[in-house]
Amino acid sequence: MNLLHAILLGIVEGITEFLPVSSTGHLNIVEKLLGYQIDSPGMTAFTAVIQVGAIIAAIVFFWKDIVAIVVAWCRGIVHADKRDDPNYRMGWAVILGSIPVAVVGLAFKNAIETTTRSLWVIVGALLVWSIVMAIADRRDHGERTMVDVTWKDGLIIGLFQALAPVFPGISRSGATISAGLFRGMDRVSATKLSFFLGIPALVAAGGMEAISQAGAISAQVGWLPTAVATVVSLVVAYVSIAWLLRFVSKNSFTGFIVYRIILAAVIIVLIMMGVVAA
Repeated sequence: MNLLHAILLGIVEGITEFLPVSSTGHLNIVEKLLGYQIDSPGMTAFTAVIQVGAIIAAIVFFWKDIVAIVVAWCRGIVHADKRDDPNYRMGWAVILGSIPVAVVGLAFKNAIETTTRSLWVIVGALLVWSIVMAIADRRDHGERTMVDVTWKDGLIIGLFQALAPVFPGISRSGATISAGLFRGMDRVSATKLSFFLGIPALVAAGGMEAISQAGAISAQVGWLPTAVATVVSLVVAYVSIAWLLRFVSKNSFTGFIVYRIILAAVIIVLIMMGVVAA
């Protein structure tokens, strides 16, 4: 991979990772257009590894919140009288919410890296989940915020998150935000919880691919382009996070839903015209 392609893919990852539009779907489409074989071990690993850059951006952005959660959880484990702290409950929500995606990721690893990376799967997931997002976004949302999150919220939202790696196009953030809205959370809180749940899941996925597919990355992509794309995704994702939190505080997700439908239509046209192979 040349460095210009690496920079472009890093930008795509940084912009789309936390938006409910499917970062994996976008990366697969752009990689296809650039002429790469998206289901090769090297490209599959590259896609997972550069997501770590976006997750590092989330860790930096929410560093104080993360430290508060970790400290409160540790205190609550040791001292029963500290378990009323909302950050203690948030710690359990993140831990339990991370289990489903880990189980699904390991159980369906082969399908995730091959079969479900078809552009037709992405099209179907974009369209079907747009309907789910529209329903969730139009519900009468309660006033639940981050201080109201329980372990049950984390587990249920985590189950939704587990759908994303199996069906690229659903969008991990789209799945978790929708689940948060269904649980009666406001848009900002549902979005922030999506960030927290994504940190352990994507760091684990990227780390595992970096270790298990190190040879494939070296031979098929190159570690320099991978490192460049990861750094670019970090910088762009940081800006994307700040923008998204401001946006959802004042707007619905309608614009993202419309975009998803348009993107699905564009992919269908590209496939039918033979510009890209499904």
